[in-house]
Amino acid sequence: MTEDRRAALLPMLALVAASILWASAFIAFKLAFLAYDTMFVVFGRMLVATLCFLPLYPRFRSQPYRRGDWKPIVLMGLCEPGLYFLFETSAIKNTEAAQAGMVVAMLPLMVAVGAHFLLGEEVAGRTWAGFLVAVAGAALLSLFSRATENAPHPALGNFLEFLAMCCATGYTILLKKLSARYSPMFLTATQALLGCVVFLPLMFLPGQHLPTAFVLVPALSIVYLGAASTLGAYGLYSYGVSKIPASQASAFINLIPVATVLMARLVLDEVFSLGQYLASAVVLGGVLLSQDMRRGQRSAKAAAQA
Repeated sequence: MTEDRRAALLPMLALVAASILWASAFIAFKLAFLAYDTMFVVFGRMLVATLCFLPLYPRFRSQPYRRGDWKPIVLMGLCEPGLYFLFETSAIKNTEAAQAGMVVAMLPLMVAVGAHFLLGEEVAGRTWAGFLVAVAGAALLSLFSRATENAPHPALGNFLEFLAMCCATGYTILLKKLSARYSPMFLTATQALLGCVVFLPLMFLPGQHLPTAFVLVPALSIVYLGAASTLGAYGLYSYGVSKIPASQASAFINLIPVATVLMARLVLDEVFSLGQYLASAVVLGGVLLSQDMRRGQRSAKAAAQA
C-alpha cells in the first residue's frame, strides 16, 4: 500500500470507528435510563470523559491559542455536547434506539449544504448521489420500524433527533474551522469540560432526581458513554474531519443507523425485518458511493505538505 493511499485510508478508518462507537451510545443510553435520570446520565458521561483527559491536560497548556477563538470554541461546545445531548437524550426516551439512529442519516446532507455555503467546500456530484442513496436507505429503515412500549412517542422522538442533527451540523462546521489550528484531542477535551459546565446545574432542575442507589449495568453504561462514545468517538471523528473535507467526512455518519439496528437487535432485542437488512445495505452502498478515494488522497497529501 502506498503512503498516499495509507494517508487517505487512516482518516476513513477513524471515521468508521467513530460511527460504530456513536451507534453503541444509543444502546448505552437506553441501558443507563433504566436506573438514572436524563441529566445525571449526560453529566456522568461528560465527567468520565473529562477525567479520562486529565493526564493530557499538561500537554494542552502548550497548545497555541489565537485571540478570539474562545467564541467559536464555546459555540462548538454549545452545539455539541450542549444542545445536541439535550435533544438526543429526550429523543431516545421517546423512540427506539434504532429509529433514533436512522434519523442520523440526515446529517451528511445538512453538513454538505452548510460546508458548501460557510466553508466554500466543493461537493462533487458523486458525493451528492451517495448521500441521496444513503438517505433513501435510512428512510426505508424508518418505514420498516415499528413503535413499541419502549418508544411511547416515536414521532416526537424522531423530531427531537432531527433537532439534534441541526446542532451536529453546526458542531461539524465549527470543528472543521477550528481543527486547522487546534489538535483533535484538545478540541475533544474542551468539549467534555464544557459539557460538565453545561450539564452540572441541569441535574438540579425540577423533575430530575439524583441517584439513590448504585445499579451495575446502568452505571457501567455511563462509564462506557464517557470513555468510549465520547472520548474515543469524538477523538476519532475530530482526527478524520481534520484530514478530509467536512462534507466527505460526514458521509460516514450514515453508518450509524445500520450499526444501531444491529446492536439494538443483539442487546435490546428490538426486532427488525429482512427489509431492514436490505435497507441497511442501501445505506452502506450510499456511503461507499459518496467516497472519492482519489480526492481523499489529494486532501491527505496536501495536509501533509502544509
